[in-house]
Amino acid sequence: MTIPVLPHSLSPVVANAYLLCRIADTIEDDIFLDATQKSRFHQHFISVVEGRSDARAFSSELGPLLSEETLPDERSLIENSSKIIRITNGFSIREQQALQSCIKTMCTGMPEFQRIKSLAGLKDLEQLYEYCYIVAGVVGEMLTELFCIHCAELEKKRNEMMELAVAFGKGLQMTNILKDMWNDRELGACWAPRSVFSKNKAEMKVLDQYQNSQAYLDGMNKLISIACGNVRQGLEYTCEIPTQELGIRRFCVWALSFAVLTLRKIHANPSYTSAEQVKISRRTAEAATFASNIVLGSNKALRLVFDSFASKLQLTSKDID
Repeated sequence: MTIPVLPHSLSPVVANAYLLCRIADTIEDDIFLDATQKSRFHQHFISVVEGRSDARAFSSELGPLLSEETLPDERSLIENSSKIIRITNGFSIREQQALQSCIKTMCTGMPEFQRIKSLAGLKDLEQLYEYCYIVAGVVGEMLTELFCIHCAELEKKRNEMMELAVAFGKGLQMTNILKDMWNDRELGACWAPRSVFSKNKAEMKVLDQYQNSQAYLDGMNKLISIACGNVRQGLEYTCEIPTQELGIRRFCVWALSFAVLTLRKIHANPSYTSAEQVKISRRTAEAATFASNIVLGSNKALRLVFDSFASKLQLTSKDID
């Protein structure tokens, strides 16, 4: 929903970047590929995006190895890698460099986490933040670079925007991790930090047995609060964007609104067992976009709307520590 609202000079490159990231995700998520194969294909894909390898050779080798459970759209994505790369090569040098840097960081870091994934979860919050940076924080940095190319006024704010961009990406990724937690566990993976639960006496490998316990609720509330705090920083990122850039602001605000409303559903239904149970409805998404569009040009109003959405989700810093 969000990419088409970007300015015409930005939407094609952001759409292309999204497809490149989806190719990297398809490699990461495929259940038939082992860790060694995933690492090899990630490195091959970096080489393709950087123009050092042929995209057709990449897709023809990877396509037949994908599992039967791979979605048809993802399979089509791999098959059409050469078309996507052809579009990538048509962008300006600076735009290509932004996309290449993002894919290189993502595809270099993903295999490291693939090697350690298990139902035991990540070690601690620090490792969670590192994972979120690899798969989403770098996307925030890439988008900021693209926004700066489009809007010269943002160049003056580039450094501070980059710091907030990482929090923006982390907030959206943490929301996805919480939403998809039980679906991921069915696939043998957990990206939540065990330190948040284990110190409250909940065992990650059998987390479903603790789902009705106070230990589980405390851990989830902490993660929801941290995610919400990062999404709130994402709003500050958006407020740095000039008000005349309504397309970019709309792109950011819609994503942030969907995230905070998803966090609200998770908070209200801690016994959820699948992503579908806490996914916001299309009607809710449309209402959120309508409300945010009304206040899009006012930072003060945006903050007020966000605070109303996020009420009861953020704990005090003492509670988080």
